[in-house]
Amino acid sequence: MAANPPLIIVGGGLAGCLAALCLAQRRPDIPLLLLESGTSFGGNHTWSFFDSDVPPAARDLIAALNPVRWPRHRVRFPGRERELAMAYNSVDSSALNALVKAQLPEGSWRLNAAVHALEPDAVVLLGGERIAALGVIDARGPDGPMPGLELGWQKFVGIEFAAAAPEPDCPMVMDATVPQIDGYRFVYVLPFTAERVLVEDTYYSDDPALDVAVVADRVRELARERGLIGPELRQETGVLPILIGGDPAQFWPDNDPIARLGLRGGFFHATTGYSFNLALRLAVSLAERNEAFDGKALAAWTRGQFVRHWQDMRFFRVLNRMLFGAAEADQRYRIFEHFYRLAPGLIARFYAGTPKGTDRMRILSGRPPVPIGAAIKALLRR
Repeated sequence: MAANPPLIIVGGGLAGCLAALCLAQRRPDIPLLLLESGTSFGGNHTWSFFDSDVPPAARDLIAALNPVRWPRHRVRFPGRERELAMAYNSVDSSALNALVKAQLPEGSWRLNAAVHALEPDAVVLLGGERIAALGVIDARGPDGPMPGLELGWQKFVGIEFAAAAPEPDCPMVMDATVPQIDGYRFVYVLPFTAERVLVEDTYYSDDPALDVAVVADRVRELARERGLIGPELRQETGVLPILIGGDPAQFWPDNDPIARLGLRGGFFHATTGYSFNLALRLAVSLAERNEAFDGKALAAWTRGQFVRHWQDMRFFRVLNRMLFGAAEADQRYRIFEHFYRLAPGLIARFYAGTPKGTDRMRILSGRPPVPIGAAIKALLRR
């Protein structure tokens, strides 16, 4: 008798790997196949998150990734410097790659598996092999523009140095005292160990273009200025979407027969561009479903999750319109400087994408850090 076809997850990045790990742990009755076109899972990335970003049901999974955890972190702006007693965590893609290979059953993952076409019940690889599926989930990153979405961009280059960290127990997650270039610019310094530090130069820009060589040289100069002298261990880059507005039905038509996760499905925090929290929540929710796992059911379920996420992000889109439309590029830092006057609990809920109604009022209270007329125009825009 032929084996039952597997549920196929296409794309072994963050969202695809977390979904596969949750399914393998909670639904071993569902045969699974995780396909990744590259040579390892997770790519070359560092993912950072607050404790409050992790749903209780995913804590065991995150513990298995053995993240670096700091009990506090700092932010710095021209008019405000603050240390917050909020734990901050980071995990890199090598840990995700190792966990996938250790925990997924033999034969349930494939690397170097470039995909030619997706169907609701099959995947065709670039070499012509057709794999029948119970259902198919597209968890690849976007392969070009994200149709229907009005976007700004968070882009960065990070270099990890073998260098002595000045404060191994306290990362600097946002230092905006640097010259403001190409929009809102800040520096990110993560001391993974006492002798290993990631320095990242980040920009909130109107344009997704990233000159990696130029920004990498800025990172090296920033590291020298901070006394972080040592060999370069690795380099990473990123260009993340920041959601300003758009038409969700154009981005994801309701007749699309393929399920989606990750950035392909629009599952990212509208203001930060980060997807760690959402990838975890959706991985847990997927594994806890009692409904069918065929292609049609999965497509309807994931699109429903996207529609709800779009609604949840409405307040963040308003803030982004202020950031990109009401503030001059070299003054955008003032919005974040203004935000960081708020209570740690509110800040945590903001980054988790779960602000209360009173949080929204508090964020918008006080004198706007941008011209009042431009702020009102941004707030009233649909």
